[in-house]
Amino acid sequence: MEPTEHRVNVNGIDFAYLACGDSGPLALCLHGFPDSAQTWRHLLPELAAAGFRGVAPWLRGYAPTALDEKGRYQNGASVADAIALHDALGGDGSAVIIGHDWGARIATGAAVFAPDRWSKLVTAAVPPSGAVAQGFLTYRQLRRSWYMFFFQNPLAELVVSMNDLDFIDRLWDDWSPGYDASVDLAHVKDALRDPSHLAAALEYYRATLNAAEHTVPEFQAHEDAIGGTPTQPHLYLHGENDGCMGVEIAHMAAPLMTTPGSFVEIVDNAGHFLHLEQPELVNRAIIDFVT
Repeated sequence: MEPTEHRVNVNGIDFAYLACGDSGPLALCLHGFPDSAQTWRHLLPELAAAGFRGVAPWLRGYAPTALDEKGRYQNGASVADAIALHDALGGDGSAVIIGHDWGARIATGAAVFAPDRWSKLVTAAVPPSGAVAQGFLTYRQLRRSWYMFFFQNPLAELVVSMNDLDFIDRLWDDWSPGYDASVDLAHVKDALRDPSHLAAALEYYRATLNAAEHTVPEFQAHEDAIGGTPTQPHLYLHGENDGCMGVEIAHMAAPLMTTPGSFVEIVDNAGHFLHLEQPELVNRAIIDFVT
């Protein structure tokens, strides 16, 4: 079963999304940076086969989803989008939410902000906020996270766009060593090649590291929810060779996941894009958990 592309308008933005499965509980899958909804192309058919309606939107600002005319790209805005997509797509309390990278933070915020809408939470590659707070300011992690600080520079758009977004190729090389990402990078570049969409993707980082300048009161409660503890069972997945977020920070997450049925699983022979590098292992872990 191949995912098909659809559109829906929520929060004043025209969202494009991939879907697989005609019935069953909603399984909302959220991508990160630099990525696209196609990152879930292996998982969506497995979710459908397990009885779910798998849906993977392109996040706000990632083509073919529209730009936000007001320039609101903090994670809290995407938390509100996830909740609005749940409602627009007919989700109920049996829905599950799955997120990778930025999508992990967004999925966590949606689970905390609207706990009645989601029965289970799966996140990958970016641990819960408490673990990130413990490990982010170490030298090892700051060295991995240099790009976040570079993206604050006004020259970032120019540099990242050079040579058909070769900067993004290099990030994938560093973050998932040895993985052939040629198929994925073609989809990523389609989402970010337009300068306005690339600028939107970088704004996610500017809104995170310069929160005071990007605060939007209507989304502040959604933003705050990202740091909360979900009440749903929570599976956290992390690649042992992740070159973006060190596996040592993933180990810090386990004591923080106090809701019964929650646990951390480290995926061998995988980096940051573990769901693409080891799709059979990761898909099975997710399907076993949500079912």
